[in-house]
This record gives sequence, structure tokens and C-alpha cells, in this order.
Amino acid sequence: MRSPPDSKNMSDLNRKGPTVKAEAGLVPRLDAFLDRLRTRYGVAGFVGLMLVIQTLAARADDQPAPGSGDEGADWSNHYQLTYIEQGNPAFTSPYRGPNSLDPGTRTRETISATAMWGYRLLPNTELYFNPEFNQGFGLSHTFGLAGFPNGDAQKAGADVPKLNIARLYIKQTIGLGGETEEVEDDLNQIAGRRDIARITIWAGKLAVNDIFDTNSYAHDSRNDFFNWAIWEGGAYDYAADQKGYTDGVAIELNQKSWAVRLGDFLVPKFSNDRDLDTNFLKRGGYQAEFEQRYQLFDHDGKARVTLFANRANMGSYAAALQNPTIDITASRTDRWKYGFVLGAEQGITDDLGAFARFSYNDGQSEIISFTDISRSASAGISLKGTAWDRPTDTVGLAGAVNALSRVQADYFKAGGLGILIGDGKLTYGTEDIVEGYYRYQVSEPISLTFDGQFINNPAYNTDRGPVWIFAVRLHVQI
Repeated sequence: MRSPPDSKNMSDLNRKGPTVKAEAGLVPRLDAFLDRLRTRYGVAGFVGLMLVIQTLAARADDQPAPGSGDEGADWSNHYQLTYIEQGNPAFTSPYRGPNSLDPGTRTRETISATAMWGYRLLPNTELYFNPEFNQGFGLSHTFGLAGFPNGDAQKAGADVPKLNIARLYIKQTIGLGGETEEVEDDLNQIAGRRDIARITIWAGKLAVNDIFDTNSYAHDSRNDFFNWAIWEGGAYDYAADQKGYTDGVAIELNQKSWAVRLGDFLVPKFSNDRDLDTNFLKRGGYQAEFEQRYQLFDHDGKARVTLFANRANMGSYAAALQNPTIDITASRTDRWKYGFVLGAEQGITDDLGAFARFSYNDGQSEIISFTDISRSASAGISLKGTAWDRPTDTVGLAGAVNALSRVQADYFKAGGLGILIGDGKLTYGTEDIVEGYYRYQVSEPISLTFDGQFINNPAYNTDRGPVWIFAVRLHVQI
């Protein structure tokens, strides 16, 4: 699942979890409070709370924030609502397992609603809070495809809206002097000015891919591509709980033509778990990224190298193959998983842009957070509708090829189960995806998107499929 990003530096995923017992700490207590609000008063209670805070924020706009001076606004208040109806016609399926995509004609819907509030505590210190609710399931309860076709789908969905804290973090900016730039009011972004040469620190609850492996054309499944292997590097097993969020710290050194970012985040206690492992001195998800900005034929481009390493309680595919029951959980112990993402984006004309990614992880131990992919390549284009007098509309077309490591493929052949896939046996082939969408801007806050995806060898199985998946997405953003 994806949640709205800090639009200039952060991009969202948002992501999926069942209700669990409250943990110690501020964020779990807020989660528990919102859950009680939902239980007692339903969505109306949540909406009412948002309206009250919005009213207070509007009144506060008339009062200067501590230390705000003339640097810019004190508040940022935005909201989003996304409804997705997605379905597939029947397809060939000679057999199926517990994690297979249902071969019948099926439809599912997902709904998400998020409030994105920001407050300037000090001239260079900002606090962001994103309460969010989600409802619904992905196709087949979000099983059956490694490149899953709905970025708002829940790994553990709910028939009624489930409230949670998507983000709660502090952002500290340290200006290094020199040239400045204007910052527009946007999602999780307060208007003002900042030094181009700066150090930025994020600390709290957020998503790793808010900051790392961003992309202008394919990184927000509520506005552009739906498929997980297209809006993200498919093999990027970034640290996250089931909903796609985590706790941690990231730091960025930004210059006019380049940036370097480092991050340290909590990993789940075990693969695809709701609870995070708080033993941060021993385990974690470590990130490093270098971004180079340039101009090619008078249009902006960016190239990124993202490195990641997870140290977590993970099982081994090879060890699971030695177990008569192929139970990977029996082999869980302290292990490392490492990988990288190579990404690029390039403006071609004022309306046309292109992007590409290649991602890799070692494929030896189980996926800890994202999806069952060890290698993935994707590329696509994004075109604004200026040529047909619809400059705010967007057309996107992209493809992705996902693959498994040799031992990972053997594990699924033997009947192993992953986070999203497992047909009981496997005749292996790469999972090949083509996606196209048209985003029609109905009005300034409302868009309607029509999306189609063709997936060959779903879950890497040449015995099944291919499958066509179609969707309609309604998105409201204010």
C-alpha cells in the first residue's frame, strides 16, 4: 500500500497490517486511541476529529508559530481519499496453492483516507502527523502475484475502516548558506524558503521509500502506476511493518547537483510481521543512496544508486529445502540480506518523461518486508495531455520483469510459501508485467484513472495465466 509522500523528498507505500496488542511508546498509544475511536464512533468519529483539528489549524494560521518569523507558513494541512475497484477475468489455472491468485472472475475494492498535518515548531524544525484509515483487500486477499497490481492493497485488510498512524516524525533542516529556493505548500511540506546546500534529518515513524528510491514518474500509486514492481524497485526489500511503515532516522546532505542519504530503520521481528524489532543495536535496515542531477538536451534528469542491507531474524531458503515440511520458519536466525537499486529518470520534452530501474537482492534468505522478488527490471514513460488540450491529464505505459534466485525458485518448486506467492509447486518462468493507465483530471482536487495490466507467468508459474487486470481509481487530494 502507498500513502501520500513528502512530495519533494518523500514518496509514499503504505502497507498493511492487522490489529495487534499495543506496544509501549507514543505511536502505539496513538494507534490504540484511533482504534478505539473507530470502534466506538466509526468513520464519522475519525472525520469529526479531522474537522476539529483542521478548524484549530485554520485559527492558528492567524497566529505566528514559535520562531517562525518571515520564513514562511506555520501549518500545512492536506487530505487525500483514494478508492480503487480492481478485477480480473478468469484465467488458466491447472492447480493452485494457499497463496495463489484466484483463477475465477473476481473484483475487489480498497479505500484509503489520510490527513497530512504539518506544523513549524521552530524556523527549521517541522512536525508531521498522518492519521490514516484503510478498508478492503487486494485481489485474492493480496496473494498470488509478486508484482502486485494495487499499491493501496492491504497485506492484512479489513472489511471495516482500520485507523492507524501512518507517519509521525520530526524534520530538521540545517542550512549551509548560499543560494536558496522556494518551498511550496504540499503534502507533508510547509511553504517557505530553504538553502539549496543543506542537511536534512528525519526522525520518527515514516516509510523508508519516503526518502529512498524516489521517482518523479513512478512512485505514487495513488496518482500514477499501480503495480508494486513499477512504482518501486521490486527487489528493494526495505525495512517496514505490514503496513509499510517503520521507525528510524535518515539524514541527507543536499547540494545543487547531487545528494547523499543515509538511513537506519527498525526491521520487523520476522518476515512480514506487524511488530517491529526494537533491538536496534543488533538488527536494522540500513540504507545509503547517492543521487546525481543533470541536464540532457535542456531537460532535467536524475540517476540514483541505492544500497540496502537488512540484519533480521530471517529463514534460509536452502535450509528450508532440507526440511521435509519446507518450513522456512524453523530456520530463522540472525541473518543478513543485502541488495541495491539503480534508478534513473529523464525529461524528454516538457510533457514527456521516461524512467528505468534495476533492483537486486541476494535471494538467499526470506524476504523480510516487501515482496517475493530477487531481481527486477522496469522501465516506462509518462506523457501529459497537452497535445489534446488536457495538460493536467497523464498517460503512463511501463513494463517490468521479475525473477527469483535459483535457490528461491527451488524453494517455491518444492511447495514453499512466501509473503505473497506459493502455488504448491512451480514451473518457473520470469513474471512479466505490462501496465498502462490514463489519469483524467476531473477538477483540481479530483482525478479518475483507468488502468490495465497484463501479467504473464503470475507468481513465476508458466502453468498459470496469463492474467489481465483492470481497475478504476478515484482520487481526491486537497
